Amino acid sequence: MQDLFTILFLIGFIAFFIFLVIGVLAVKRQNGKAKRNFILTGVFLAMCCVGLYGIQAMADTPTEVVADQPEEAQTGSTVVDDQEVQHQTKPSLFNMTTDEFKNEFNSIVGKYRLNGLGITKLDLIDSQENNTSAFQYDFNDNLSMGGLLNSDKKVQQVMLLGSGGFSEQTGGTLMTAIATLIMTTNSEYTYNDAQDVIKDIGLLDSNVNLNDFDGATVRNGYKYRFKIKDNNTSTFGITAAK
Repeated sequence: MQDLFTILFLIGFIAFFIFLVIGVLAVKRQNGKAKRNFILTGVFLAMCCVGLYGIQAMADTPTEVVADQPEEAQTGSTVVDDQEVQHQTKPSLFNMTTDEFKNEFNSIVGKYRLNGLGITKLDLIDSQENNTSAFQYDFNDNLSMGGLLNSDKKVQQVMLLGSGGFSEQTGGTLMTAIATLIMTTNSEYTYNDAQDVIKDIGLLDSNVNLNDFDGATVRNGYKYRFKIKDNNTSTFGITAAK
């Protein structure tokens, strides 16, 4: 359409000047053709104006671009940021495989630079009787972790086992491992959120008995339980809340 208006403008513009000159000459010669030439001049001037108006109108009209848009945009779906997709599709603890659990645990260790708590490889133990499996990992001589898997090889229970009581060396590492495990259950949890869970359990109370303790709390479908027995053996477990 724009090409048509351009041709119309050019023809009108050229013809306008031609018949304008012819009309002026006709007036000088007085041959009786001046009136007709000036009428044609007006016609071609109008044609020139129409062509010019059409060109400007086409230039001011925005062109709708569809082919260059992503397929998702053309179909009306929303394009979501990669980090949000990963966050939305990240499985909960009880839907994690052992590899997913290890990677999530290690990502928190790396984020907070918790030296000595990285998992290299979980040792798997299969049970032929009930078609379930278990896993185990030793962080050091005083701290180990174990868990149970269902028949689909998904994590169903995790437990930390600490020995040596709450001395400065063993207690600090145990508490850090507990916080890391709590954050593994919820990708939105920070270290402060993990401390809040530990506080709800009652372990941070001023009058807590570190020789004999048993406390628990429930959050977001998980039951967190901490037990101390004989001031030497400590267990922290995560199971599904009933």
